[in-house]
Amino acid sequence: MRVLIFGTYDVAAHPRVGVIAEGLRAAGHEVRECNAPLGFDTAARVRMLAQPWRVPALGVRLARCWLRLARKALRGPRPDVVVVGYLGHFDVHLARLLFGRRRVVLDHLIGAADTARDRQVNRGLRQPLLRAVDAAALGSARVVVVDTEEHRETLPAKHRERAVVVPVGAPDEWFEQQPGPEGGPLRVVFYGLFTPLQGTATIGAAIARLAGTGSPVEFTMVGGGQDKAETVRAAAGADTVTWHDWIPAADLPRLVAGHDVCLGIFGTGPKALRVVPNKVYQGAAAGCAIVTSDTAPQRRALGAAACYVPPGDPEALAAALAELAGDPDRLRELRDAAAQAAREQFTPVRVVQPLLARLAADGIGKG
Repeated sequence: MRVLIFGTYDVAAHPRVGVIAEGLRAAGHEVRECNAPLGFDTAARVRMLAQPWRVPALGVRLARCWLRLARKALRGPRPDVVVVGYLGHFDVHLARLLFGRRRVVLDHLIGAADTARDRQVNRGLRQPLLRAVDAAALGSARVVVVDTEEHRETLPAKHRERAVVVPVGAPDEWFEQQPGPEGGPLRVVFYGLFTPLQGTATIGAAIARLAGTGSPVEFTMVGGGQDKAETVRAAAGADTVTWHDWIPAADLPRLVAGHDVCLGIFGTGPKALRVVPNKVYQGAAAGCAIVTSDTAPQRRALGAAACYVPPGDPEALAAALAELAGDPDRLRELRDAAAQAAREQFTPVRVVQPLLARLAADGIGKG
């Protein structure tokens, strides 16, 4: 089967589509990428919703990227399947125009309206407009890929039957890392965009609580965004945390693997309760113990291979980390369990199996 991975996605910022491409290649399919990164991440797009006068800049850049995509796409052999990458709400229309709806698969990892709600951009006509953007994108694809069953259930009923659940998984490079040495303080890492979904202020408050107890726990916090300042304030100047604005994507797997624990998400909003974030899959693949919020999709994904705390509860998070700092056997058990779960369920070739089954059932890829 010839597969074209198509769109203005950025694999370095959002590795999901890269995992799908790796998995399809590993499953023996011919995969070609046609990519012209737009250069606007999710945060920038949300800012445009709050500042509509910036939208024309998006339109101009999108037009330039589409011209490049069309030229690249039409040079190669005609694909059997076109997978439109993450944040492809507009790219899917170009894919349909070039290749026809029957061949198009949309990776609908997030909805535009859902993301705006999570980031408190809800006023005026924004929500109706974004719901229309989501609906138009969903209607332009033959198959819709989502990341959890909870996400699938949020789709309009008429699109739900065309949706297939494909876990986010982790790129192959995360499985190739060597874990850091055992012993010493408990090394805990978080990385992300500091969004409400991630609940980073909860992490900051847990840092402050642990610093006050003298518990041997050291934190590395990587990234920046909407809730960064609040998180730093919540940490109350603790000297047990190192802050990094960001780490290059190529260096992130090795950095994470050098820690004992990788933190997931702790937000309390509706979206936080129905996702399993990149960092949970990636941290497990790198051999870290996973500590994350106690939600149905995360329990379904990792089962007993993670430590769960109530969403938005810094005291519970601090207590869980203090317990792991004092129990090396339990820490080792969680690390081993997370790594095994990742190898068995979340490699690229494993996560694409539901997509391949759906394509086969729909007769897609047969010419």
